[in-house]
This record gives sequence, structure tokens and C-alpha cells, in this order.
Amino acid sequence: MTLPEPSDGEASMSNEELARGDASGQENPAADERLRVMIVDDHEVWRIGLKQALEADGSTVVVAEAKDGASATAMAAETMPDVVVMDMIMPTVGGAAATRRIIEQLTYAKVLVVSVSGEREDVLDAIKAGASGYILKSEPAQTIADAVHATSRGEPVITAALAGLVLNEFRALAGKEPTEPLLTTTESEILRLVAKGYKYREIAEQRFIAVKTVQNHVQNILGKLHMHTKYELIAYAIRHGLDRAADQPAPQVNPRED
Repeated sequence: MTLPEPSDGEASMSNEELARGDASGQENPAADERLRVMIVDDHEVWRIGLKQALEADGSTVVVAEAKDGASATAMAAETMPDVVVMDMIMPTVGGAAATRRIIEQLTYAKVLVVSVSGEREDVLDAIKAGASGYILKSEPAQTIADAVHATSRGEPVITAALAGLVLNEFRALAGKEPTEPLLTTTESEILRLVAKGYKYREIAEQRFIAVKTVQNHVQNILGKLHMHTKYELIAYAIRHGLDRAADQPAPQVNPRED
């Protein structure tokens, strides 16, 4: 079946997606039951293929497509996606710069970079810009679609071949922060579990709390540490040895009682 091809820069919105509201919070004011995704890539055929994979089960709607970072930045403010699938190498404005701009204007949005490049510089530039994950275009379409959903749940996603590169880079960032932030007992424990690679759902089960509560704690920790991404949080935890703590009382980072 031949799908209608949206023109570059055209937003594909359903009629019921109306109310906008202020985009400065952590929740998407335009959210409905479906995951809202924007695809940013200068290859139209690839965009169409990914859109088909994402919308196949009805749980996701592609609200916009853009062929470069400049148009993506403008369209993000109009269409308010939950997740942006971002290429790195594009005309005019590249993926890293577009990622930074979109996250600045839509604080709830998450960016998953999907690129042909596995170069160290590109991967680290994307993560430092605020991307929640980085995978290669060589991955199967369904793997990329699954990664989009994982990104929407706040799970860090990275191609296995690149994971060691990112971890080694963060381990090299050894050094103490000038002042230690004051974390609550619960925040310190959640930080420990995040550092050990637990997913939000697993943390929620261990702590007997809702997944949304875990997400809120992580956001609070990021704010106290003046960080923007989960990768920065993991790097911080590694520097404090929390990734090596196993089945012990939660290490405290200047703890106070909740």
C-alpha cells in the first residue's frame, strides 16, 4: 500500500490534538493516549519507513517530519512531540544543535538520536546536548521503534557497540563537584539503583511506589545536581562509586531524612 508522503516541514496532526498550553513543565500539555513522535532526517524514504514501523500498532502517532534541524526546531514548538527521533548529520542545523534547542523549549521532550555515525565525537556531542539515547541506523526498524518507546519511558537507550565508549568517557570525567548537593534518603537510594542499571519499573517494584513517582524523584535529583540527562546522572553516580554498591544499605550523598 502506498502511503501519502508528507512534504518536508509538513506536520501530520489529527483533528483531536488541539489544546496546547504552557510547555515549560515536565508534562506534555498536548498529550493523549498515543505517543507523539517527530522524525528529523534528511532522507525522506527512511522517514516514511520509520513512520510505518512506529504507527503499525496504533500506540504511536508521528505528528511531524522535518528534513533538517532548523525546521525541526520550529515544528517542535507547534506540534509538541513527546519523543524526537533525530539524525546527527543534516544540512543547515545538525542534530546536536537541534537537540539542544528543542530540549530548551520543550523541557518534557526526549530526543533519541538515530544516525549512521558511530564516531566518538558525534555520540558524545549528542549526549552532551541532552539526547536520551543514541542508536545506529543499521538496527532493524522494530528495534528502533522499541527504542523510541523505551526513550519515552525515561530509559537510556544506546547501541551496544557504543555503550563502552560512553561509559569510558564518563569514567574519565573523574573529579569532585565543588559542593555536594543535599539528597534525601529516598533520592540517594534511587540514585544508587539508577547507577546499577535498574529500569524505572524495577525501581518502583523494589521501593513499592509508582513508576511516575520514580520519574519525579529522578527529575528532582537532576535539578539538585544541575544536570539535564540521565547519562550525566549515571556519570555522577559512577564517580561516587554507587555503581559498585551491591545489596547493601543505600549509600548516602549528604543524606537528610525525607
